[in-house]
Amino acid sequence: MDWDKLRIFHAVADAGSLTHAGDTLHLSQSAVSRQIRALEESLGTTLFHRHARGLILTEQGELLFEATMSMTRKLDGAAARIRDSEEHVFGELKVTATVGFGTLWLAPRLVKLYEKYPDLKIDLILEERVLDLPMREADVAIRMKEPSQSDLIRRRLLNIRMRLYASPEYLEKAGMPQSLTELASHRLICQKTDQPQVAAGARLVQELLAQNISTMLTVNNYFGVLQGVLANIGIGVLPDYLTADHGRLIRVLPEIESGEVPVFIAYPEELRQTRRVAVFREFVLEEIQAYRRAQSEIRGS
Repeated sequence: MDWDKLRIFHAVADAGSLTHAGDTLHLSQSAVSRQIRALEESLGTTLFHRHARGLILTEQGELLFEATMSMTRKLDGAAARIRDSEEHVFGELKVTATVGFGTLWLAPRLVKLYEKYPDLKIDLILEERVLDLPMREADVAIRMKEPSQSDLIRRRLLNIRMRLYASPEYLEKAGMPQSLTELASHRLICQKTDQPQVAAGARLVQELLAQNISTMLTVNNYFGVLQGVLANIGIGVLPDYLTADHGRLIRVLPEIESGEVPVFIAYPEELRQTRRVAVFREFVLEEIQAYRRAQSEIRGS
């Protein structure tokens, strides 16, 4: 099968338009149309339904598009490995993480990675939505649950829990609650249970709200919750990985915590040998080890 025709078919299927595909390929609309007709004739089938507003893939066209998507991903992976060398790491790496972990733990540590690899370009995508790694919405993901896709390489980094924390200034003014029932007289800072977050954190917030909390501050991510705690507004529900970087936080009601939340790093199989992915993976693993040492020192002090 003629790869040049497949390349043009892939561009048309992706754009849904002969004109837009032609712009991308720097070909005229008529040239693109001729190649598509020739491909359909060679396959003996129709690949697109023609409509006034654009093109829609037929069932046979969808099958071919799946094949060209797979070929494109493999070519992208090969090109990335060719561009990378053992001595020089450069180019763009798309990393996705949750807003909380990406903002509060990952981003402050990236300076160490840039010191080693100054030509690396990291596109950090922070959102709760799970991006599709096999479809290359991102190259690497750090997720608060094990990825379900079978064609991903994954590794558990650590387990975290959501706990209650406050600033020394707030506790000096409002007092340290000695029981869960006493929490009702304090201001709680947390995410709403209907907002995107780890299920264990939402369940903990639901348990706390059952204590008839009279005053609250709700924020849609843990970064905002942390800022509220540091501003002495109240007692916040926060992930325990913050304690390594925010030693002034005081844990409140140590017996209260969420269930364990696993943290995984994952990336597509075809990027296993890509240097950008490899150095990022090793960087994260090294930082996790340093974090664990810091946590051990905190517990031992």
